[in-house]
Amino acid sequence: MNNPLFSLEKRTALVTGSSRGLGLAIATGLAEAGAAIVLNGINADRLEESAARLRDRGFAVTAAAFDVTDEASVVAAFERFDAEKLQIDILVNNAGIQYRKPIVELDSANWQRVIDTNLTSAFLVSREAAKRMLPRKRGKVVNIGSLMSGLGRATVAPYTAAKGGIKTLTQSMAAEWAEHGVQANAIGPGYMLTDMNQALIDNPEFDNWVKGRTPSKRWGKPEELVGAAVFLASDASNYVNGQIIYVDGGMSAVI
Repeated sequence: MNNPLFSLEKRTALVTGSSRGLGLAIATGLAEAGAAIVLNGINADRLEESAARLRDRGFAVTAAAFDVTDEASVVAAFERFDAEKLQIDILVNNAGIQYRKPIVELDSANWQRVIDTNLTSAFLVSREAAKRMLPRKRGKVVNIGSLMSGLGRATVAPYTAAKGGIKTLTQSMAAEWAEHGVQANAIGPGYMLTDMNQALIDNPEFDNWVKGRTPSKRWGKPEELVGAAVFLASDASNYVNGQIIYVDGGMSAVI
């Protein structure tokens, strides 16, 4: 028998950056738990292809192509949701990019691009979602952080700054919204088998480092984020607020 605490039936989840990769895996898992899904991305064709595959499985899916780093686009998207009577009950801020360069070689444009995509977008989309959630006294915000939410690594300074910001932004959301019935939490993935990490996966030295450094001795699979996402999106986590759950094979637990 399915535990109703983890059911997402009669709820709608918006997952940003969900046309592929971690976002699509999370969106699929939320759909399997009963949620209607709003996929988001900036490539409309790829977004619709992913939406069609989920619809073929019988899931209720809307494709919403808008740029989460552009304030006007985010506001307009939520105004469209309102007009279409599409109520966002669950928000997963997943959109993210990586840019690897030593700090002394890093230009400000690429710094800002990573910060805007990985951190500012979570602020913009969460603000609009919360404006609708707070009056209803119900809602879930799940921010996708990283191992780098609490750790540093060479050549990824803008990413670590953004993901560290995600952790503390999540805590600020909890501080402001918890009393209104809205929970904000985060997931910190470890090294995952994604397109964004493909160059690292294909690098034998780095691949061996990940496997040697991780107690589980392997890379994570995108679908292994689903359990934490469903938990944080469901009634099972109604008294969990401002936390980050690391899904990293144990990497952050050891020296």
